[in-house]
Amino acid sequence: MTANILKRLPVLAVATVVAVLTGQAWAEPQEVNIAYQTVVEPAKVAQADGVYEKASGWKINWKKFDSGADVITAVASGDIQVGYVGSSPLAAAATRELPIETILVAAQIGQAEALVVRNGSGIATAQDLIGKKIAVPFVSTTHYSLLAALKHWGIPASKVQILNLRPQEIAAAWQRGDIDAAYVWDPALGKVKESGKVLTNSAEVAKWGAPTFDAWIVRKDFAQQHPDFVTAFVKVTGKAYADYRAHGAEWKAGSPQFEKISRLTAAKQSDIAELLAGSGFPTLTEQQQLLSGPTVKALAATSSFLQEQKKVERVLPDYQPYVNPAFAKQAALQ
Repeated sequence: MTANILKRLPVLAVATVVAVLTGQAWAEPQEVNIAYQTVVEPAKVAQADGVYEKASGWKINWKKFDSGADVITAVASGDIQVGYVGSSPLAAAATRELPIETILVAAQIGQAEALVVRNGSGIATAQDLIGKKIAVPFVSTTHYSLLAALKHWGIPASKVQILNLRPQEIAAAWQRGDIDAAYVWDPALGKVKESGKVLTNSAEVAKWGAPTFDAWIVRKDFAQQHPDFVTAFVKVTGKAYADYRAHGAEWKAGSPQFEKISRLTAAKQSDIAELLAGSGFPTLTEQQQLLSGPTVKALAATSSFLQEQKKVERVLPDYQPYVNPAFAKQAALQ
């Protein structure tokens, strides 16, 4: 009987009936919006190759953002489900008790973020910053590092002119000669270094007691509804970091890896090796340890500093609800 029915149906209809009869009806892939930034890191290769989509089976809309503060706003509104942010905006968001959780430490920042002073600005030492214009994206990791550096040098923040500019705005202002210094990341960092010198970087600031890191966060409701996707996302990222840790020495200008990273970040291929070396990228095993305690403590310490600088009104008694090691643990087991 079924065969007779199928003979009388158009080809497309036949396919539909067969799918229904076999229990394999077609379904559109689920969709997610992910916010990324132009930070140079190994997982950009997986992003360029579509590995996240292949591993999860989801359609991913990758949205480029210029700052963590903008990512937090989009995540809070529900427009973005997964986002890349720095530890400073993450701490501020957790302090506001936004419905987010940290699922991965994306990078332990070192030389990849730096304070650069413009040639001809008259800045030779830290004390020469007094009265000068310093651009930085507010509530970013570089903003936090800048404030920490000024504190270390004994320079009140009120003694310098700190301007709130996004990275692309910093590059333009630098070109016009409107600012004297900038604390930023690539690609803007590479552009300002062409006519400036590094006064300090986040590796040094970390030694002074103010380490910074980048992280992947997720909306809690999305993570609860789609744990398999979040686990797949974490696993792909962890594998990308492990690949870099094992074979990064083979990644050079002109390599497929550098071409893909450059395409997504606009960083010069000649700068990528140094930028990758300027941060640490934890493996999935290391992620479990980091997310089980150190990240919680780091968020609390960052929030305390932000409160001292009047960037947040209070500090929560516990930041553990905003850090979840379960996905890294599950990804490591798979």
